[in-house]
Amino acid sequence: MYKIMELGASGVQMGTRFVTTEECDASPVFKQTYIDAEEKDIEIIKSPVGMPGRAVFNNFLQRVKEGKQRPLQCPVHCIKTCDHTKSPYCIISALYSAFKGKMNTGYAFCGSNAFRATKIESVRNVFKEICEDYKNLKSRKRGVKTFAL
Repeated sequence: MYKIMELGASGVQMGTRFVTTEECDASPVFKQTYIDAEEKDIEIIKSPVGMPGRAVFNNFLQRVKEGKQRPLQCPVHCIKTCDHTKSPYCIISALYSAFKGKMNTGYAFCGSNAFRATKIESVRNVFKEICEDYKNLKSRKRGVKTFAL
């Protein structure tokens, strides 16, 4: 965040950082998926609509990879271009299942650093930590003297 802000950005997007907060409405099981994830568990997957996404690999995605996961029908017709007869799974069903904590029928999309989550905490504490880290880094960077030769 510090590097991006120093380059002139007025903000950064940090969704993954807030998934494991008390205020996030995802199920505790979904949040625990982030906490239990290791760096090797974070993979780029291809969604049924052809777009890549980053996810915490789990048994559901393993079944998809093996061709063992197929939708029987299309429950909501959420995306025009999705053909459930050729799709490995229904994305809306998988994401809703995961949100509800049913990880055997869904998976967690995430950012590349989801594995860094270690606990459930409040948004207040997350913001406090982010602000403190930013201020500390900024003061350290400004305190460094450079000399031109």
